[in-house]
Amino acid sequence: MAEKHFKYLADKGNPIGEVTAVNRFLVQARGLHPINEHALVLFEDGSKGIVRAVAEEYVSILHLGRDSLSVGTGVVLQHHELVTKVGTNFIGRVISVNGAPLDGKGPIAADTVWPVFNVAPPLIGRLQLSDQLETGITLIDSLFPLVLGQRMAMLGDSKSGKSSLMAQLTINQKDTGRVVVYAMIAKRRADVDTLISKLEATGAIKHSIVVVSTMFDSLAVSYLAPYVACAIAEFLWQEKQIDTIVIYDDLSAHAHVHREISLLAEVSPGRDSYPGDMFYSHSSLLERAGRLKSTQKTLTALPLVHTPGGDITAYLPTNIMSITDGQYILDMDLFHEGIRPAISTGLSVSRVGGYGQNDRQKNIAGRVFKHLAKYQQAKEFSHFGSELALEVKDDLEMGKKLFEVFRQGPEEVFSLNAQQLMLEAVLSSDKNTMLDISAMKASVHEVAKKITDDASFKVAYQELLSKSVMEIKR
Repeated sequence: MAEKHFKYLADKGNPIGEVTAVNRFLVQARGLHPINEHALVLFEDGSKGIVRAVAEEYVSILHLGRDSLSVGTGVVLQHHELVTKVGTNFIGRVISVNGAPLDGKGPIAADTVWPVFNVAPPLIGRLQLSDQLETGITLIDSLFPLVLGQRMAMLGDSKSGKSSLMAQLTINQKDTGRVVVYAMIAKRRADVDTLISKLEATGAIKHSIVVVSTMFDSLAVSYLAPYVACAIAEFLWQEKQIDTIVIYDDLSAHAHVHREISLLAEVSPGRDSYPGDMFYSHSSLLERAGRLKSTQKTLTALPLVHTPGGDITAYLPTNIMSITDGQYILDMDLFHEGIRPAISTGLSVSRVGGYGQNDRQKNIAGRVFKHLAKYQQAKEFSHFGSELALEVKDDLEMGKKLFEVFRQGPEEVFSLNAQQLMLEAVLSSDKNTMLDISAMKASVHEVAKKITDDASFKVAYQELLSKSVMEIKR
């Protein structure tokens, strides 16, 4: 079959060549001119490759096959640009970077193909972002909201909860009509199994597409993983008019793969040994997100970045932060204190998220930030061990209540109305009021369903207070 396809392409007049050098997955061939960078080529053994660079006398190719090639192997141009299979049938499936099913549910019929390295939509074809993307996570939705079409980075050390937060966000998109494309880049198989098990147990797999590359795949395959995931998401967004979210877990692994390929190809290294086009490779990927003027549909990009030791000033984190519209910073000190999610309220920021909030949300967020600032100051005073003023004690107590509301387990999600009810209850409580936060969280879901306008919000607020407040005297 592979020989017939090769012969068909050659007989059609496509440029053909011959392998002249092989260095693991890096291949040099001559005779393929004229050819473009990122073109897809087919070798005689049926394996494929991507043109990495074009020189006058030879072409450098990334080999995607598992078996090593030998000098003298024939190669022919298959497509002038690298494309991947896309379609609505991929929704609910776990696939490899090559588009092959990995979930044992049978073959997948593709609608068409889509360019892997597609160009981002021009500014004139975009609209301003305006609609909030609910994550179900109180701290995020209330203080650092996401809007559909935003590019928001999540930075943190290993085991700080980045993937868990993205899984929570994915689960919360159930019944919204949105599709989540989750790219796992050079991951351990245990991490892949954990995510897929969680999505299947919650039913979130039905609105998700998981693109998997493991640490055992070739570097070329792992390098392509985020671009393939973006291409699948773009097709759903632009052609099928579906609001789509693409998660890159994580771009640090992708950067390491890119660096290794570049060093093996003897590209001159720059800062931290990364190649000179490191910034472009990620900016060209993340800029493909946004909101289309023609359909008003959105593609939201959420890149994860590993920050060893929590250092967000390193080369890669600062690159990603400069490309995105905000970032969540996960703090291991908060994580060790038992605060989940461990998002730093002092370092995190959402630059455009406020466009998606209503007046009530903005009012609550402003008051929360004010109390959190007082709490941090009171916390510093408390370290001296001296007698604290009553006002400082009140600030400490308020901060503890707020963080108790923000504390959420991996499977726990709250609607926007439920979040606002809980925060309003805490903010409006005085020093003679003690709140049972656990009771509040248990009853807020049912109470929040009754909210339709401002008047019903006040009624629901009073009902929630009656279920979760105990009066005490100092």
